[in-house]
Amino acid sequence: MTPRPSSSGSEPKKKAAKKTTKTTKNTAKKATRKTAAGTAAKTTPKQSPAAKNPAAKTAEAPPRKPAKEAAPGRGPAVSPEVAVAASSPSLDAADRERLLAGAHHDPHSVLGAHRVPGGVAFRAFRPYALAVSVRSGDLRIELHDDGDGFFSGLVPLREVPSHRLLVTYEGSVQEVEDPYRFLPALGDLDLHLIAEGRHEQLWQALGAHPTVHEGVTGTRFAVWAPNARGVRVAGGFNFWDGTGHPMRSLGSTGVWELFLPGVGAGELYKFEITRPDGSRTFRADPLARRTEVPPATSSVVHVSEYTWGDAEWLARRADRPAHEAPLSVYEVHLPSWRPGLTYRELAEQLPAYVADLGFTHVELMPVAEHPFGGSWGYQVTGFYAPTARLGDPDDFRYLVDRLHRAGIGVLMDWVPAHFPRDDWALAEFDGRPLYEHSDPQRAAHPDWGTLEFDFGRREVRNFLVANAVYWCEEFHIDGLRVDAVASMLYLDYSREADQWTPNERGGRENLDAVAFLQEMNATVYRRVPGVVTVAEESTAWDGVTRATHHEGPSGFGGLGFGLKWNMGWMHDSLEYMSHEPVHRRYHHGEMTFSMVYAYSENYVLPISHDEVVHGKKSLVSKMPGDWWQQRANERAYLAFMWAHPGKQLLFMGQEFAQGAEWSEAHGPDWWLLDPQYGAAPDHRGVRDLVRDLNGVYRDTPALWQRDTHPSGFSWVVGDAAEDNVLAFLRLDADGTPLLAVSNFAPVVRSDYRLGVPADVPAWHEVLNTDAARYGGGDAGNPDPVKPEPQGWHGRPASIRLTLPPLATVWLRPA
Repeated sequence: MTPRPSSSGSEPKKKAAKKTTKTTKNTAKKATRKTAAGTAAKTTPKQSPAAKNPAAKTAEAPPRKPAKEAAPGRGPAVSPEVAVAASSPSLDAADRERLLAGAHHDPHSVLGAHRVPGGVAFRAFRPYALAVSVRSGDLRIELHDDGDGFFSGLVPLREVPSHRLLVTYEGSVQEVEDPYRFLPALGDLDLHLIAEGRHEQLWQALGAHPTVHEGVTGTRFAVWAPNARGVRVAGGFNFWDGTGHPMRSLGSTGVWELFLPGVGAGELYKFEITRPDGSRTFRADPLARRTEVPPATSSVVHVSEYTWGDAEWLARRADRPAHEAPLSVYEVHLPSWRPGLTYRELAEQLPAYVADLGFTHVELMPVAEHPFGGSWGYQVTGFYAPTARLGDPDDFRYLVDRLHRAGIGVLMDWVPAHFPRDDWALAEFDGRPLYEHSDPQRAAHPDWGTLEFDFGRREVRNFLVANAVYWCEEFHIDGLRVDAVASMLYLDYSREADQWTPNERGGRENLDAVAFLQEMNATVYRRVPGVVTVAEESTAWDGVTRATHHEGPSGFGGLGFGLKWNMGWMHDSLEYMSHEPVHRRYHHGEMTFSMVYAYSENYVLPISHDEVVHGKKSLVSKMPGDWWQQRANERAYLAFMWAHPGKQLLFMGQEFAQGAEWSEAHGPDWWLLDPQYGAAPDHRGVRDLVRDLNGVYRDTPALWQRDTHPSGFSWVVGDAAEDNVLAFLRLDADGTPLLAVSNFAPVVRSDYRLGVPADVPAWHEVLNTDAARYGGGDAGNPDPVKPEPQGWHGRPASIRLTLPPLATVWLRPA
């Protein structure tokens, strides 16, 4: 049994043990009353810490947990064996001042229990406490009040015991674990990988993690802040006053860590960082996996309890690479698709709707937390947290799971190019440029008022690479559409000549960003089989979808993306469609030029949210003519798009010819599909066409199997500008063709002769956008259409078709 200390500091003789214990008890009672009264007068604040603390404005702190109840009539539930520490091994002035200022790099070295000459020194820092005792087994030791919330005592013990603290506040006594008795909860391997910038699961090391550490349940907090003079944890568990919870710096890694016993999932928190100049700032956790609902900005301790049910989907998604598979994408802004729905409510509607229309994937506009809803998610502050507007992270997992179980892949917009300047988020996180570049010319984004990441800093690159992996591994995301790649690749992007400096080669390329994108793509593809990365890149950068180990003419190697948005096709084709048909003959090349470069990359053809907002009009409203002609133009255009080499992407609302621009405030005009409105059949017809486009597309390998190889496409007639006619063949790996013919003139063209292969005995019209069920005039062709031996367009046989006005028809071998 551990000997009880005496008031003199020496071990008592057995003969005097009972007397000493009795004396000690009486002394402790008097000391407790005296200390409590004196300390209360000196340290009890006139207002609560939360009232003084700026971080408390961002969230309501939960009420303080009640003290441990005492048995009736017996006082606090503690051992009756109480001793007063022999003396006060109080902190020296420097340590004391640094702790009070929040600028101590190693509080564990002075707080807690430590071997010292004469025994074990116990020290606690508990602001607003009236008294503090140490409890170890049957032993209770009353610590001396050293003022300003510091308590200490020297006990003549040979070994440092496991202990808890009994903290007396006005009206309550709390028995708690001492956070400063624990070893670091982060291992050497984690710290090594963080220092090297190679921790591919960084979210498992940094952030807030409920865990059991040394047999005690609590939460480990860890944050990277290499320029900080000190870091403290503040939250609802300490009334948003982090004074008593300083973190320790773990060597040269720049990581600060603290294990807080008793803190669990659902607690709100922030990091209180002391900057190099001595000022302090409250910051949300950069790796928080859950946040408060905006505009509140606190981070939330989170642990997932979700059980996935999509094993079958994950097992087969890697069977075929994306560029050789059918891929038609429905782009969705979740908060406005059905305004007011949560993730779980969306999961009851979105999968069924998308599956009914036959899309293979949804693409979610940015889901990561963002403070301003009007940014649509493109100004991210919580890179590791799904927005809390629609539910918690497990609710988002449920939505992804339900989509997978409906046979629908999930792509997600990912925004690594920039971040906003909010002073509670990443900007000058620890008092100096950290996530952003230290060079002002490379830090500020010239167009969006945001800051650009420092892609050359290994820890920042690690933060982003691990984030890409995080969404794919933790949320089973099937692909990332990377936003604004062009702004990352060029040092002179949107900058005047005097606003940028050439790279070490004398060029305009951002070599750091190139290396980052290559590392991100290589890491994601290696770790998560079956995923695809998609670049929104609007320039002629060589090798966006080339493998990273294949060096191209530029000498940089491929960026490693799986697919790239074809912005050139989108701009050219929409420009052509916006012209009155009588003028289209002068713009015919806008519809054919895309085939000059169609196989330079693996392309997606995007009609995205960017094309139907901010005065650009909805897709149907871009079309000329009256209402019938506008709908006919959209139908013809969509069928041309689905037949063109490349994958397809269509933004919500355009699938039923919504006339109004998209607004995040109210979303699609679903009432247009309601039968009670007279215009509804017009819109339902376009929606039915999209359903049939997807159905024929998925069943016709010629339309997707050789999207990235010239052997999958052949012009029949590409120069019929006077007729506004385009015709081409798509071919699968076996050479089986599909013939797509578009007539972008508002007149019927009868007996229009087209050259066809001689080995097809008959053709069957599988889709006609002029069909009555789509809202067209129902001009069509007999079934089957038989070829004639007359050569045409350089082919040995030909067929004569009726080309409906403003329509596209598809024919397959009968």
